[in-house]
Amino acid sequence: MAAADSLVLAVPKGRILAEAMPVIRAAGIEPESAFADEESRQLHFQTNVPGLSIIRVRSFDVATFLAFGAAHMALAGSDVLMEFNYSEIYTPLDLGIGKCRLAVAEKKDLAQTEDPQRWSHLRVATKYPEVTKRHFARRGVQAECIKLNGALELAPQLGLCRRIVDLVASGRTLRENGLVEVEHIADVTTRFAVNRSAFKSRSEQIRHWLERFRAAAGIDARAA
Repeated sequence: MAAADSLVLAVPKGRILAEAMPVIRAAGIEPESAFADEESRQLHFQTNVPGLSIIRVRSFDVATFLAFGAAHMALAGSDVLMEFNYSEIYTPLDLGIGKCRLAVAEKKDLAQTEDPQRWSHLRVATKYPEVTKRHFARRGVQAECIKLNGALELAPQLGLCRRIVDLVASGRTLRENGLVEVEHIADVTTRFAVNRSAFKSRSEQIRHWLERFRAAAGIDARAA
């Protein structure tokens, strides 16, 4: 177990982590061997850095662990940070990795006949109900959100709704399910985020890692 005064870095499972590991290692952090063991059920890992451990959690849980102080620092997608919008999270650094976009999509035939500017009320399937509601509210559109955690592309096919809001990278999944993007909501990247209270109480330690990650990502401090 980590010591009570150890710094904890939260990282997300999945696609973001695969892209983030070269940056994590370039910052000088190497997790214990169990971190790379696909058969391991371990979630909390020591590192080569005394006083620094890593937790690996679901991408949507990273923000919660960070906001409530269970982690002091995190790598998190800006989509998750926007959805939860915790005031206790400060995001001083965009690492420029994990690039994708949050978009509205619908069936191709529907997109050919409807004008998005004429929408007034929508039913939308999404993992991002708060971001979706805020996006449409800015346009005066009421969005009824159906919360799904996966397989969003099935929703229009099976009549659950006519549109979805989801992350899009290459667009291949949409195309293979007969959907097309019709509206852009936000560009998404991975951020280095910190707990505000920890940033105040452990400023020197956290600033050290902020600069290490800045350098590892090749970001000029003068341009940040």
